[in-house]
Amino acid sequence: MNAQALFDLSPLLRILLLGALFALPPLLWVAYQQRNAGTSSWAQALTLLTLFLTFDLIVFGAFTRLTDSGLGCPDWPGCYGNASPLGANAPIAAAQSAMPDGPVTQGKAWVEMIHRYLATAVGALITVLTVRAWIGRFRAGRSVQARLLSPWWPTATLVWVCLQGAFGALTVTMKLFPAIVMLHLLAGLLLLVLLCWQLVRASQLDGARSLALTDRNLRGLLWLTAVCLLLQIALGGWVSSNYAVLACSDFPRCQGSWWPLMDFEQGFEFWRPLGLTRSGDFLNFSALTAIHYVHRLAAFIVLPLLGLLAWRLNAVLALRRCSRWLAALTGLQLATGLSNVVLDWPMLAALLHTGGAAALLLALTWALASSRSR
Repeated sequence: MNAQALFDLSPLLRILLLGALFALPPLLWVAYQQRNAGTSSWAQALTLLTLFLTFDLIVFGAFTRLTDSGLGCPDWPGCYGNASPLGANAPIAAAQSAMPDGPVTQGKAWVEMIHRYLATAVGALITVLTVRAWIGRFRAGRSVQARLLSPWWPTATLVWVCLQGAFGALTVTMKLFPAIVMLHLLAGLLLLVLLCWQLVRASQLDGARSLALTDRNLRGLLWLTAVCLLLQIALGGWVSSNYAVLACSDFPRCQGSWWPLMDFEQGFEFWRPLGLTRSGDFLNFSALTAIHYVHRLAAFIVLPLLGLLAWRLNAVLALRRCSRWLAALTGLQLATGLSNVVLDWPMLAALLHTGGAAALLLALTWALASSRSR
């Protein structure tokens, strides 16, 4: 395992082909469903499908992390230089025999590679979306439809998904470096935001949705809540990437105290290996406590903000459905966050917590893209 090169590009073409095969069935389904539809309807359907698969990819990425499968294949983009674990049975079996509970096992290798296949399929769909958008621009010329269906949005999304792939490679080659793992999560969420914004624009062009007019204070509250939520998600990613969830196993206090012993300097040292400080010492438990408790304290700010925003949006008829989603998802985040602490980090609660955070960001993006100040 140690002799395996971290980067081995020999299986790259085969992995790209596998990703294209993963993307082909949903792409054919959209093409069939929208065979008689216009350009905007086709773009809307494909963007919605890509958004759905990207959401699945983020949740499956959380599953990969929670099952400790992030290093199930210790090289990138393949698995011991192969396009699938089937071709790497011998080295995987040797690594598993040497360390039965180690990072490389048959199950973990498959989880990691399925995550990579799904990511490649999402990239293939975004590529199709970009190419189709540019073809539509050239055909439409300088018409109003051409201006509204800007190909630069999907182009920016394609560039971003390539950057996200680079973060995925660094996650493996830098051995789950906490800062890279957190940035990988945030990049995936920004990909969701880009796709959601395009979906709203496509639905507006199709006449299915019109802009909701809001007062300036509500618009400001929307932006403030979105920024605070993104910061809270970053803190949650920092907790997860440092495995600090169980540093506090009681609620509302932590380790029986309202202010436990915490080492903020070590805990929030950004650029360091997993479990170590920058100087190479082991990360102490009070640093993990600081990481966990800051995320918990920030929740006392973000959750009331989300509740206030849901109440304010309920007064805007066009955003009432978004308001209900925000309220429901805020309740889900509170329940799953508590479950992670008091129930010893159960898998279902942890996955729902990640999915709920992504869904909250989607709801806020939808509200922002669907509204304008008067």
